[in-house]
Amino acid sequence: MKLSDALRKAQGLGLDVVEVAPTANPPVCKIVALGKFRYDISKQDKDKKPSGAKLKEIKFRVNIDDHDYLTKIRHGEEFLDRGNKVRVQLQFRGREMAHQEFGMQLMQKVKEDLSGMSQVEMEPKITGRNVTMTLSPLPANRRKRRFALAKKEDEVEVAPADQNGASS
Repeated sequence: MKLSDALRKAQGLGLDVVEVAPTANPPVCKIVALGKFRYDISKQDKDKKPSGAKLKEIKFRVNIDDHDYLTKIRHGEEFLDRGNKVRVQLQFRGREMAHQEFGMQLMQKVKEDLSGMSQVEMEPKITGRNVTMTLSPLPANRRKRRFALAKKEDEVEVAPADQNGASS
């Protein structure tokens, strides 16, 4: 379509002629509302931008039970697997402050258990009644889950045995 015909048609519809591909031969134009066109382009640009890594937090206490500990470690692995950073926070209450070495031992255990998924960004640091440590995820090709995968395999093995026993 000739430029003059396109302009006349756009005016008749109350729209604008927008150049979409200026480098093409011949240049490509569209008849659209300019405001809506700009809005659509800004949405496309926004969708293309990767969102930054979020910071997730896991809170521990010194006297944590083994099962609770494993649950929190699994959550930590899941966060790291999704590419999020993890802040591990240990809270002391009351007389627990007298034995801070137990808290530091727990933080070392967390660091070792999540070493296959993360690297330490900030070493455990005592601030008041809390000990905090920040872990950042390893590159996707170097991550190795230790806790969540083992649990899922056990569930898969147990389920067929239950079904076989029930049908006999």
